[in-house]
Amino acid sequence: MAGGSGTRFWPLSRKTLPKQLLNLTSDRSMIQMTVDRCEGLVELESTWVVTNQAQAAATAGQLPEIPAENILIEPVARNTAPCIGLAAMHLLAKDPEAVMLLMPADHVIEPQEEFHRSVRVAESIIANDEERLALFGVVPEFPSTGFGYIERGARLDEESAANVYEVSSFREKPDYETAQSYMQQGTFFWNCGIFVWKAQTILDLLAIHQPRIAEPLDEIRVSLGSEHYKSTLAKWFPDCSSISIDYAVLEKSENIAVVEASFNWDDVGSWQAMHRLIGTDDNGNTILGAHVGFDTKDCIIRSNETHLVTTIGLKNCIIVHTPDATFVADKSDENAIKELIEMMKEQGLERYL
Repeated sequence: MAGGSGTRFWPLSRKTLPKQLLNLTSDRSMIQMTVDRCEGLVELESTWVVTNQAQAAATAGQLPEIPAENILIEPVARNTAPCIGLAAMHLLAKDPEAVMLLMPADHVIEPQEEFHRSVRVAESIIANDEERLALFGVVPEFPSTGFGYIERGARLDEESAANVYEVSSFREKPDYETAQSYMQQGTFFWNCGIFVWKAQTILDLLAIHQPRIAEPLDEIRVSLGSEHYKSTLAKWFPDCSSISIDYAVLEKSENIAVVEASFNWDDVGSWQAMHRLIGTDDNGNTILGAHVGFDTKDCIIRSNETHLVTTIGLKNCIIVHTPDATFVADKSDENAIKELIEMMKEQGLERYL
């Protein structure tokens, strides 16, 4: 899944260049790292990307090894449930027994071999029960208020060699005190939004729980492989309800298994993730680019090697310089970036988006 509005990492990210197309943590973009991560699990001809029209060309340009027909373009954004249903239809047209490994394109996961090991466990779960849904839970490292949580139930005997559990409940992003209690109880995982299931199973569940998604998809499905596909997609896909797969199906289903992830995971949800992913210097700063500072602590500063950023007496700030825009914020106010972008739209400054 590779969409997004390009707001979380503004001004580095833009509508046509969301975070999965950026080189945030290495010399490879996040979507390239996602495809790299699947080497040895999934053949390139069986790798698919769902994106939008604004980002399709750049996505294809970064992934020339993926067949052009495997890059699916949504005509409008409709959240993850319609996205997943659309992908499942295409997979079934190629393989009626298709099993999907479904991932967001903008996560950091390592080491690769542990990711593969966890996916193989999930794959074996589906082989044992084709109607089961498998997802991955990450053991919390801190009381995050930015992630959803999964409460685990009884351990599944069928996978005694791995930590696999029934799902007891899903919990929304909590406040800090609730997140602390989740960590203390020790029965909660972060929900990393990575899934394994049969393509037919997820379509069947969408038909049961979300007819306002299943019915438009059925109209589109008839046109797969024909010259009318694009026009049919443009006509019917906007009729799909805009809803996440969590609300649409997962929270309504009972036959779900959660695999305790043996890999390290970060969804890189904001600039503050740079502290975790890149590390800090002796003053708690994460510096990417040219910088000279005095009495500067706990800051994230992003520029390039030819534009010098200098700071005096700054604490707990984010500074991001790009050729046409500079962003300065208190780290505690970073989530207000959405309000900032709305102000820019109101003032006719959309060229900076």
